[in-house]
Formats: sequence, C-alpha cells, structure tokens
Amino acid sequence: MSNLLNLEGVSKSYGVRPLLTDVSLGIAAGDRIGIVGRNGDGKTTLLEVMTGIEGADTGRVSRSRGLLVGYLHQGDELDDTHTVREAVLRGLEDHEWAADSTLRGIVTELLVGVELDRSVHGLSGGERRRCALAALLIGDHELIVLDEPTNHLDVEAVAWLAGHLRRRTSALVVVTHDRWFLDEVCQFTWEVHDGDVDVYEGGYAAFVLAKAERSRQADATETRRQNLARKELAWLRRGAPARTAKPKFRIDAANRLIEDVPAPRDRLELQKFASQRLGKDVIDVEDVDLQRGERRLLTDATWRLGPGDRVGIVGVNGAGKTSVLSLLSGTLEPTAGRVKLGKTVAMQHLTQALDDVDPIGRVLPTVEAIRRITVTKDGEITATSMLERFGFTGDKLTARLGDLSGGERRRFQLLKLLLTEPNVLLLDEPTNDLDIETLTVLEDFLDGWPGTLVVVSHDRYFLERVTDSVWALLGDGQLSMLPRGVDEYLERRAAQPTTAVDTGGPKASVDTPAAGAAPSGRAKPGSAEERAARKTVARLDKQLKRLVAREAELNAAVLAAGTDYERIASISAELQGVITEKDDVELEWLEAAELLE
Repeated sequence: MSNLLNLEGVSKSYGVRPLLTDVSLGIAAGDRIGIVGRNGDGKTTLLEVMTGIEGADTGRVSRSRGLLVGYLHQGDELDDTHTVREAVLRGLEDHEWAADSTLRGIVTELLVGVELDRSVHGLSGGERRRCALAALLIGDHELIVLDEPTNHLDVEAVAWLAGHLRRRTSALVVVTHDRWFLDEVCQFTWEVHDGDVDVYEGGYAAFVLAKAERSRQADATETRRQNLARKELAWLRRGAPARTAKPKFRIDAANRLIEDVPAPRDRLELQKFASQRLGKDVIDVEDVDLQRGERRLLTDATWRLGPGDRVGIVGVNGAGKTSVLSLLSGTLEPTAGRVKLGKTVAMQHLTQALDDVDPIGRVLPTVEAIRRITVTKDGEITATSMLERFGFTGDKLTARLGDLSGGERRRFQLLKLLLTEPNVLLLDEPTNDLDIETLTVLEDFLDGWPGTLVVVSHDRYFLERVTDSVWALLGDGQLSMLPRGVDEYLERRAAQPTTAVDTGGPKASVDTPAAGAAPSGRAKPGSAEERAARKTVARLDKQLKRLVAREAELNAAVLAAGTDYERIASISAELQGVITEKDDVELEWLEAAELLE
C-alpha cells in the first residue's frame, strides 16, 4: 500500500542553521507517530514542511491525491467573530451533536464549562486551545497533525484524548513532551536532532530502551553502557505500575539492560538528609477554609507536609490547585484557619508566569550573581555546569536575556530558582514549555535534591516520576490522598456526575457507572471474561516469543546473505510478514491485557 505522505531527501534551513538535512520518511494509513526532540531542533518545522505550510529548500514532499489533513497549530485559527457553536460545531444545534456519540464525547470532554453561544473573542487562551482541538477532531481527516495537543488539558482530558485517538482510524503525527501520552498513543517515535530524524518502533518507553540499546551495541565499554539513560530505564520498568502492561519479551529486554541499575532515588536516605536540613516541622495546614470569589475551594482542611515529602496535586482546571500552592507559599491568606511554616524553611515557588528579566543582562553573569556553586546530595555543581545541563551551551551562555525564547526563559527561570538552594519547592506546571531532554535533566536533579517537593502538573509521567504520593482536589473542600495515584483519581472522577457543557439551555443528564461496577473496560475479577482474557494473554505470549525469535533469525540471515540481493529480497519479504504479524499479535495482546489491568 502506498503511503499517505512521503518526504524524499528533504532539507530545510533557517538562516545558516540547518534544521532538516536530507530527510526521507513516510506515513502510512493508520500510523500513529510521536515526534520528540529538544526545543528549537526542528519538530514544528518538520510538521510545517509535511503539511505544505513551509516549502522544503531541497527534496520532495508528496501526498496522496485528495489527502485530507487536519493540523492543530500551537496557535489557533479561530475566527473571533464566530460563536463557539459556529467555530467548533459548524452551527450544529444541541440535539444534533448530542445524538452522535463521537461528537458528544468531544464536546462534553473538551468544551466542558464553555457556553456554546459565547463569542470566540472573549475566550481565555486555554479555552481557545480546547476549542481549536475540538474543531479539528470533529472533522473527518485521513491524517491528523497535532502540535502540543495536551497544552491546557488536565489529567482527565489528556486520558480521554489518548483513548479517542487510539480509536480513530486516521493516521496521526503528534509533537508533545507528554511522555505518558506518547506511550499510550504512538506506534512509532521520530527523534529530531542535528538535522536528522531517527525512527524508532513503539512509544516513549520503547524509544528510550531502543536508543540505549543502539548506543550499547555501538560502544562496547562498560563505562559508556552505564551512562545509557540508566535512571530513565529503571524508572520505566520499576517506577510506573501502569507500564507493566507490556509484552513479556519487552520486559525481559528491559530487565537485561538495567539489571544492575539502582532505583532512581534513595527515598529513605533523602528523607533523612531532608530532616537534618528542615527539622520535623515543614508546613502545617490547620482547619483552613479557602474561598476565591464565590467558590469555596477548601473547607476545614488539615494537611501536613514533612521533611522529604514529595507530593503531587491533581484536579480539574479551576479546582484550586494553583491557589493551594499560593496558600502554602504565603502569597494567599486563608479565609479561616492557619498555615504554619517551620522555622528553617527556605521556600521557592515556581509559578506559571514567566519572570521579568533584565533584557540586556547576560545568561552566565546573571546566574553567577546568584550562586557560583550549588550543593546537592551527590556533591557540588558549578553554575556553568548547571547551565549546560539545562541546555545553555556555547553562545547561549553569553546570550542576552531579552533574546531568549519562551522555552529558554522557562528553563532559565527554573534554573535560577534551583540555584538559590531551597529546601521546600513548590512547582506549578513546571513542564510547560520544556522539551523531554530538559525534563529528564530536571528529574535527574530532583533525584538528588533533599527537600520537600509539592508539584501541580497535568503531565502524568512527570508526576509519577518525581513524587511519592498524589493528592487530589475533588470538589469536596478537602485534599484527598490517592494511594494508587493518577489511576485512582481518574476512576474517582469517572464515578462522579459529569459536568455538562454549558449550552445556555437545559442541561442534559449524563449517565455515570453504577456503584460497585468494575471500571470501564476491565473484566470483573473472577468472571468468565477475565479467565478468557488470561488464556488469551498466555497464548499470545507464546506466539510473540516465536515471532521475535523468527524475526531475529531473519535479521541474521539478511546480514549473512552479503551481496546476494535476490536472497536478501526473499528474506526481507518474509521478514516484513513476520513484523506485520507481530504488530497484530501485540495489539491483540494489549487489548486482552487491558481487561486485566
């Protein structure tokens, strides 16, 4: 079958900087591709060249005749003179979209709280983003291209979007730094770097494993092997329960690569060190009421944070997560009750707003004026070394602050905060505008940082990676601990009555699962469906082992064939059939495994 879209020898530069150099790629019907890479390395440029917004300097971009492409830009193309109903629903009345289950799902998830007859002109940035995404998903496209689609979506909406895209038959290309989303949705990962695009099979976890394995094979020394994304691999296998639903052969491969890798951080050792710096008392929230305008966010709430606690806070947009951080930092006073800080607390609060900077100031001198050396549990780190870890190298070390991009400003803001050596960190959406490479640097830094951490984030992967417990604002005026983390949050939210989209008219009731029912998509424990799913998984495990072994044999045969091109062609045809069969079996395995999660 011919591809929907092909890039053949494509190059693209801006000024003297090449972003794409002789790139050849193809997108087939039904492919789901995630694109990763550092900010500024050309991810958005690749999307624009593929979709025809930008022309290639050299090479050829070909598309199948009449290809329908839907493109979600980082900005939006909504008409300010339209209402939401006109811009998103093309004027459909409530009974028309509500009668279609797909349209109803898009509207109720993405436009919750947005009045359909409201003017686009008055929407907030987050509301405009969700409207633009909804308008695209409502369309009928053969290829969907999304640039950072999870921006302004909460954890629930991101989970819904992942499920929605998995069910669609359209091909998908998505640029995102949300690693959980990449794992859930994508079958292939493209890494854009240094003008090249490397192709990996699988989502983010498979990409990290395959990239490390490629490096291991290319360099036989043990020292080099020990530097191969070790913490990341250890986390992917040990730190995230949701990632255990993988074919067994992949688990075995990961285990072999990380069998001698320690846990990402020593939790008890960090808590012990934090206690020495902070004492026993850190932050006590006692009998607090918190009201913002007409909304009561907290009611008689009591919450205590101790030395070394690492806490994530989740909730729908507007639940009060940012207000809780402001309450802890002292920038917002409680309506009743009190917030007590320990005597030794040295707190820093990363807000969602970008700090004002001296536009003529330079990067390195500004950082050195704060601190030349910072101390972590793992030793001393110089200001220059910290800057390099956060992507400020070469000319960027002497760049003017006024010339930094939004993503660079965010990285610089975070770095300045860390260099003050706080022992309590409050982070409000710290992953905004950060690429995956910078996120892994931040996670690595926090692994050795001994203090109390409170994180508000919609980035599920980041939350699971850096925190030890998750708390939720569920609309009952309390902070509720969730022993099973984000999974439990989504289950509890699904069991709550769904908030209707504000259409300006009567509210339609929405069914919720009955009490005691199994979560959607899961087999009831002990049921015939569960037993059948277990048999299916066992059968498919054996089938996957056979296919993986045959794939390895055929790859070896291709190498052994040398210049016998006729034999290579014959082996390659069989190899492609094995790979296709393996993909089908993996998909069937995952569908059966979902019933057992």
